[in-house]
Amino acid sequence: MVRSAIERAVADGAGFVLTPEVTNIISMDRAHQQAVLTSEEQDIVLAGLRDTAAKHGIWVSIGSLAVKTTDPDGRFANRSFVITPSGEIAARYDKIHMFDVQVSETEIYRESAGFRPGDRAVLCDTPFGRLGLTVCYDLRFPHLHRLLAQSGATIILAPAAFSPVTGAAHWEPLLRARAIETGCYVLAAAQTGLHPGPTTKGRRTYGHSLAISPWGAVIADGGEAEGIVFVDLNPDEVSKARARVPSLMHDRSFKGPNE
Repeated sequence: MVRSAIERAVADGAGFVLTPEVTNIISMDRAHQQAVLTSEEQDIVLAGLRDTAAKHGIWVSIGSLAVKTTDPDGRFANRSFVITPSGEIAARYDKIHMFDVQVSETEIYRESAGFRPGDRAVLCDTPFGRLGLTVCYDLRFPHLHRLLAQSGATIILAPAAFSPVTGAAHWEPLLRARAIETGCYVLAAAQTGLHPGPTTKGRRTYGHSLAISPWGAVIADGGEAEGIVFVDLNPDEVSKARARVPSLMHDRSFKGPNE
């Protein structure tokens, strides 16, 4: 399904394709994850999308893949990849912030129970801009995005599998805020719909893949249906937004309230 969607996008002129968080599997069943997930080297989705990128000569952002690690506690990594037009891996980023929340009495997430957090921010240079990599819950941590922008990012990627409740309340405002604060394009490929589980009721995600301009405007919204969203990027818009409000250069040191 992912490969065919990419091929349709390429046929309509796409040169950079983005997929959502956990492109290879959405599951809250740890036993199922343990049974079907593999290491990065053995992941067939990663191998297939590398081949697809090389076949069509395009850049691909794999929003993230759940992959096994060598950690003693057996936790997985939620890992994002950027693939070059020759099929090489240009960058890897392990999601830093774990989604450990209780949205309601019946909607509880403990991502850290199955996934170990990353510890490094990542940039990736491309012909169309420097990418800053984030994944889903990272969106709620503006200091990460500010660091990426101050380190040269002009485009921030925010692939996600947002819950319907938090998505309806926070998804668009958070994405627009991160774009406004950084003067970056923010591109957020998002999972959508119901994802059945093998032994559980499965999980539902919010959808609404969004592209936000450096001035904070929504320039594309994928809605709740599965599909492909197209957007044109203009690097000049980044410099224009930052010239109008150069807040990335206005940091000041200050003491905390208890110092």
